[in-house]
Amino acid sequence: MIKRRDLNECHELFDLMVHPDVFPFVRQKAHSYEELLFLTKQTIEAEERGELISRTITDEWGSPIGTINLYDIQEGAGFLGTWLGKPYHGKGYNQPAKDAFFHELFYELGMETIFMRIRKVNARSRKAAEKLPYVINANESRASLYHQLNAAEDVYDLYEIPKDLYTLYLYQQEQAEEEALEA
Repeated sequence: MIKRRDLNECHELFDLMVHPDVFPFVRQKAHSYEELLFLTKQTIEAEERGELISRTITDEWGSPIGTINLYDIQEGAGFLGTWLGKPYHGKGYNQPAKDAFFHELFYELGMETIFMRIRKVNARSRKAAEKLPYVINANESRASLYHQLNAAEDVYDLYEIPKDLYTLYLYQQEQAEEEALEA
């Protein structure tokens, strides 16, 4: 479902990234295949320096269908950035990719907080984030960060996924599954 980034997947990812429903929401925009190759190489190097964490989202056959990233890592926290190619929207790939990525971030790499900045005009992403029981709207609780993100103009809502709340969510899911098996 997710794997380390690889230069060999750039052709497929570029074709998916440039779709007009996807491109505006991609943080690292590439306007050509060659530019995506360069950005991917930079991403791999930045991960080696501990500045970000980036994975390719794959379908059930291992084909690349998008990316999931943690940018601007500082003090055990970073900003989530994810995109899927348009043909894969609404097909159930997003949540399993996030679950695998969050597991790696929290329990293998020691992250404590994942932030999400979502454009206020991106109703689809805001609605999806607000449905998740482990996501907190952090516009007020992290007011200084919220104001920093919106210094130029009021563009983003800020959301937070704390490790302890995500862990509680996983525990509750596990308990519900055990109860269902006992019934």
